Amino acid sequence: MTIAHNPLLKLINGTSLVVQILIGLIAGIALAVLLPDAAASASLLGTVFVSALKAVAPVLVFVLVAASIANHQQGQETQIKPILLLYLIGTFSAALIGVMASFAFPSSLTLTASTAELSPPGGIAEVLKALLMNVVDNPVNALLTGNFIGILAWAVALGFAFRHANPTSKQLLSDLSDGVTSIVRLVIRLAPLGVFGLVAATLAEAGIGALVDYLHLLLVLVGCMLFVALVVNPLIVWSKIRRNPYPLVLTCLRESGITAFFTRSSAANIPVNLQLSERLGLHEETYSVSIPLGATINMAGAAITISVLTLAAVNTLNIPVDLPTALLLSVLASICACGASGVAGGSLLLIPLACSLFGIPNEIAMQVVAVGFIIGIVQDSAETALNSSTDVLFTAAACMAKDARG
Repeated sequence: MTIAHNPLLKLINGTSLVVQILIGLIAGIALAVLLPDAAASASLLGTVFVSALKAVAPVLVFVLVAASIANHQQGQETQIKPILLLYLIGTFSAALIGVMASFAFPSSLTLTASTAELSPPGGIAEVLKALLMNVVDNPVNALLTGNFIGILAWAVALGFAFRHANPTSKQLLSDLSDGVTSIVRLVIRLAPLGVFGLVAATLAEAGIGALVDYLHLLLVLVGCMLFVALVVNPLIVWSKIRRNPYPLVLTCLRESGITAFFTRSSAANIPVNLQLSERLGLHEETYSVSIPLGATINMAGAAITISVLTLAAVNTLNIPVDLPTALLLSVLASICACGASGVAGGSLLLIPLACSLFGIPNEIAMQVVAVGFIIGIVQDSAETALNSSTDVLFTAAACMAKDARG
């Protein structure tokens, strides 16, 4: 029987990827509930899927950015600066929402969790230094370690170097970009199996018992992220495109946020976002740079996590907070969030920096980090979904605003 006449394959090809992912989600939950031992074994599917995305993403970004810049035609205009501004506004707004929600719905922690052997950064200067060192990283090491700041820097440099190359060399870069993109499409088609494995293994190993004790804190965190995704971001997008933003917002959440929620990695979701940007008809010379850049500095979810967990510790220790200090925390959380990609451990390891603003000793701050790891099954997933879907959302808003101006 040929593929064209196989009813099962025809049904799969005729079903949207989002529906397939939801089927994988439901199947993973069912397996974890009914057969937890078998569900733990399904983790291999999720591990392979995330590893494949992480493996192809650095090569895709490097080739795509270099090819886009090398083949850039005079007169074409990118929207990187407006997108960067949207990234900064979105991240700071998210930090403010986290601070306000923490005052409105204060959370308390039981600071008895054991501290792991972690190495938080010593200050903002250390975070910025890490980002600078990432820019000048060896290109081979940047590709091997998934250092997207370094990958972007070298890809941009190579792209400009190829601007004056002969047409054959430019065409080679374009063909290489198309080839890697085809591989990415194949990997993304495996998303339903990947989500099935990730959900089944996570629920089988962690369960929901560990989350009950921190339900209030989780509700504040996830509530802030939903508010940013469904209220703040649409307002920012409306200010750019001046029309109903929700069709675009919901598309980005559905097509990008769902996969990011389960992969829990902005880097792994870069191929998904690039493909979504292509389907939305955005400018390749813009999204090929803004999407990987957003995966490293557009961190609204991280800003919320830093703000809420820090103020939960402050509330637990009965430390008074005035308005200027709260605003300073928002600024600090925004800066820390933008530097999260340059610090091993992501946003959680930047909490001690924010805690130091209130004189909280490092020993206690690291207990707050440990609490973050406990609730990470939900917190990290929701944070990544917000971060990654917003990359496409703001890129699309800037491109649509430019098209509307003509």
